[in-house]
Amino acid sequence: MLHSMARLPLHTLPTFRTVARLANLRAAAEELHLTHSAVSQQIRLLEEQIGFALFDRRGRRIVLNAAGAALLRSVEPALEQIDDGLRAAAAAAAVGEHTLRVTVLPSFAQRWWLPRMASWRERHPDIGIELHTSQQLVDLQRDGFHAAVRTGPGPWRGLECERLFEMPLIALGSPNAARRLLGQPARAFADEPLLGDAPTWERWFALAGERIKVRPVAEFNDAGMLLQAAEQDLGIALARAVFAADALREGRLYRLSPIEVNYENAYAYWLCWPPALGDWPPLRALRRWLVDELQRSLSALNAAPALLSPPGTAPAGPTGSRSRAASAPRAKRRA
Repeated sequence: MLHSMARLPLHTLPTFRTVARLANLRAAAEELHLTHSAVSQQIRLLEEQIGFALFDRRGRRIVLNAAGAALLRSVEPALEQIDDGLRAAAAAAAVGEHTLRVTVLPSFAQRWWLPRMASWRERHPDIGIELHTSQQLVDLQRDGFHAAVRTGPGPWRGLECERLFEMPLIALGSPNAARRLLGQPARAFADEPLLGDAPTWERWFALAGERIKVRPVAEFNDAGMLLQAAEQDLGIALARAVFAADALREGRLYRLSPIEVNYENAYAYWLCWPPALGDWPPLRALRRWLVDELQRSLSALNAAPALLSPPGTAPAGPTGSRSRAASAPRAKRRA
């Protein structure tokens, strides 16, 4: 038995797995692009080599027996790992050695990544970036992506994930909104047009000790659109400061209150990649650049003069003042 296992015909194992799944030699042959006789021969070779049958023949069907089921449980994880490695290698080779394909949320691309593309080009002029934006969870290996920026509790099965940041939601508004609301109690916000979803705003009011039923004037499934609406003075938004960093610095948006809604780790942002690409130099470069640029963004926010100051007035206090936080009961995962 040990002598037979030492000479196990490894090339027959993918065929064995396919036949076990389809329970039909002809269907397996079609899927594997082999002849019926070639598939039958590989199964026979595998059984002869290990010394016992793996299938019971039932007419045209071929069904795993107990021994075959035990073997499948043992070899399938290894075969899946090999498949993942091959897909990752194909992704790395698909668009050339010096191009990264990255899938991100539209809001992250619009509000943070694109304004910093010049920094990437300066630092890595020989590595191109192909950005794909999607609200959907993308299968990186199947669709040929090298990395993804995802939000959710993470990590995700089958991927290496590095936590980038998590920030609470804060109230943001235009300069006109800042002139009306800065220094006002939370109840004053109830008379303003509010942007976003009602439960989040009601949680924000609850942190201030107010029970207010909220009816937002508009809801968005994208933080970039939400912040653009706030910049255009259409209402008050709850969003993460990192996505408003440039607008805050340039005075297009102001932080209107120290109250924060904290979702703990439910909406953390992660960089994820197939494990086989962990040592690929372009991916390592991307990881370093993202961490450095995010740290620079967060440091600038923390060091900025008060966002709680009305336009044209002296700073009222530090940007990073904090208040009580609330935890979200659940959060949707996105890619």
